[in-house]
Amino acid sequence: MIRALVVAGVSSGVGKTTVTLGLLEAFRRRGLRVQAFKVGPDFIDPGFHHQITGRPSYNLDGWMCPRERVVETVARQAAQADLALIEGMMGCFDGLDAKSEEGSTAQVAKWLGAPVVLVVDGGAMARSAGAVVLGFERFDPELDVAAVIFNRVGGEVHCRWLRESVEAACRAIPLGFVPARPSLSLPERHLGLVTAAEGALGPALLDELVSVVEESVDLDRLLALARSGLAPRREARRASPVRDHGRRPRAAIRIGVARDEAFQFYYPANLDLLRKAGAELVLWSPLRDSDLPDVAGLYLGGGYPEVYARRLASNATLRQAIGAFAASGGPIYAECGGLMYLAAALEDEAGELHSMVGLLPTTVRMKPKRLTLGYTEVEITRETPLAPAGTVVRGHQFHASRIEPVPAWVPRAYAVRTASGGVPGDEGYLIGNALLSYVHLHFESNPRIAAYLVASCRRHALGRRRRR
Repeated sequence: MIRALVVAGVSSGVGKTTVTLGLLEAFRRRGLRVQAFKVGPDFIDPGFHHQITGRPSYNLDGWMCPRERVVETVARQAAQADLALIEGMMGCFDGLDAKSEEGSTAQVAKWLGAPVVLVVDGGAMARSAGAVVLGFERFDPELDVAAVIFNRVGGEVHCRWLRESVEAACRAIPLGFVPARPSLSLPERHLGLVTAAEGALGPALLDELVSVVEESVDLDRLLALARSGLAPRREARRASPVRDHGRRPRAAIRIGVARDEAFQFYYPANLDLLRKAGAELVLWSPLRDSDLPDVAGLYLGGGYPEVYARRLASNATLRQAIGAFAASGGPIYAECGGLMYLAAALEDEAGELHSMVGLLPTTVRMKPKRLTLGYTEVEITRETPLAPAGTVVRGHQFHASRIEPVPAWVPRAYAVRTASGGVPGDEGYLIGNALLSYVHLHFESNPRIAAYLVASCRRHALGRRRRR
């Protein structure tokens, strides 16, 4: 069976990420193969997980993806690991709304049959800690709150009070007392932490973090608690396409994926599904490359183009190459940061305007105090390179920018509904064979879209060959 632990928090800001990163590195240094996961629609924390483990960290989301796909993802990705470590999001029971567990860390932990390690900010409490932990145990008796790690703890007396409070009233075992230390904080910006790709978790910080965790957490007892209700699942071996009805295997279709400091927000499952559908993913950098690679389609994910707007604008030859690719009918799928880059102009936080690719005839402006975030369901209303009309897929939005009105002549391909029941809106801008949206789609919510995108790129490649 897969050994798993879910690191959950009492609330946001208690130090789940700090504790998780310290545990990942501590177990890795013990020689364990650790597979990390992240509950919810998050791109930044999985980047840190990947940096430490050397393995992509997969998102587990009970609203965007059905139970069977969440469970299957853990069973498959953790098949070759010694431990699955799942970092929760927000508070343990926080998710879609205040009435259900949908989308929450608690939901995922129960689906997996995995114990919860509850992270509590102990900095301003003593005996009350027992009441807090007891409340989490009793709120949902089906959830196994097995251990507690206190963060931002004072001296030995404070540790003793916290331990005694929990031991007197709770089933959960207090196994960690991480001291308050400002130097352990990761740098932040307007949409959260500075990313791993930008060097936020340097060697010195990681060494200090793992040293503190090794000294303050009982790692042996914690590891002994790890379990789940899952058996490892490995990918079934495919039958050879050559022997399958005598057909030769299809050549892989090359799709260019924008990947650098400015564009780095992709669900690993999306990329896996594209590969499974027959894509060869070719990484390219809008910051550094002067030309596009030889590909049949482009995928531009989210990131921080506003932080690198000056450098993106200065790379005029690449912007022209993207425009030429779009003009040739090449399929392009761009979400959030990709949309911002493909617009005519981008205004950064300082109010400076920068020329972008110019595919979408509008300007995007940063408005950090007006954050848009939340789950989103999309119904595709017309033929696109991603899917045909009538397709329904789920995702989320998380951005601090605003787009100026897009001309009415630009077709809209999305009917967007927020999970909170908001009024549907039109989005998903279709420029030729390019689809641009603020929504980060999770392909596992409707895996057929990955195959459809690959097929769109294949048709473009075949047409290009015929024209030659």
